[in-house]
Amino acid sequence: MKLFAKIVLSLSVGALCIGLAVRKIDLRQTAAVLRDIPLSAVLIYTLSIIPVHLLRAWRWKYLLRPIGVSLTFGRLMIISTVGFMAILALPFRLGEFARPYYVVRQGQSRMSEVLGTVAVERIVDGLVIAILLFVTYLFAFARGSQAYPAVLAVSAWLALLGFLGLTVFLGCALRWPDRTIDLALALTFLRRISPKTADKMADRLRALIQGFRALRHPRDMIPFLVQTLLYWGANGMGMWILARAMHLPIPIHGAFAAMAFTGVMISLPNAPGLVGQFHAGIVLALAAYLPQSILTSAGGAYAVALHGIQFVWYVALGFLALLFVGEASGSLRTLVVESKRAAAQGGEG
Repeated sequence: MKLFAKIVLSLSVGALCIGLAVRKIDLRQTAAVLRDIPLSAVLIYTLSIIPVHLLRAWRWKYLLRPIGVSLTFGRLMIISTVGFMAILALPFRLGEFARPYYVVRQGQSRMSEVLGTVAVERIVDGLVIAILLFVTYLFAFARGSQAYPAVLAVSAWLALLGFLGLTVFLGCALRWPDRTIDLALALTFLRRISPKTADKMADRLRALIQGFRALRHPRDMIPFLVQTLLYWGANGMGMWILARAMHLPIPIHGAFAAMAFTGVMISLPNAPGLVGQFHAGIVLALAAYLPQSILTSAGGAYAVALHGIQFVWYVALGFLALLFVGEASGSLRTLVVESKRAAAQGGEG
């Protein structure tokens, strides 16, 4: 029933977002623009994904090192590439378990601890894109823009407040782990409902908080933050380069606003392949920078091209990397089943 509910929710989110995107574009005009995209634009944007991919994978080592996990550069890239493919392809963010699962299989840490590093990564990423979205909103507000969509303004405030709250939670959990765990269990009434389950959950939360350890180590946290900023910077620049190659008249801060708003959209329970969410995020954000006549054609084509190129890149490389992760987990089905089992146990894989 849980799996069925997740699938229904995932597909519902995707269907809703597809509806939002389709309402903003003309499908015939979008298809016509897509047919005319020069191959050079596709190749240039594909090349721009390379530094994004490398930075996104490499920075994780600085969160793993404080919990005693050491991976070679090659192994880190293979595990991360499979994980990125799983995050993109699987619904309801089930792919987030993939990278921790492969680390735990090597016997270097507990699943909960490694999941803690992923939690730090997600919260920091969320804070970065929330700040970017808020800054672009303030920039538009300062210029007196009357066409700035209300959905972007509301999302800017909610995302910033939400991820600031999660950042405060990280700090409190690291400073007062036992008090934070007790508060979490008290708010869920788990100790009253099932004391044994509460004890198990407390143990997992304690291990999860161990994954926050990098926050105490400037030697690891500073390079992680620098590479995170470079990662998002390279990502936004690549999106702007593709927009220019497709003759979309958006400013560079418009590309970063589209990236940030889409990042907020896909942080929600996601549809398979991010279909719908990605497109709605791009199109709704571009509405602040493009006239309706261009948005309905080139804007829609830009969203489809961005998603299509990224999807092919991450899925193709992911399935290739899947061949090198080990015979016991050499299929996507095995990855999903085993990573969920390890996450549920919270222990040594």
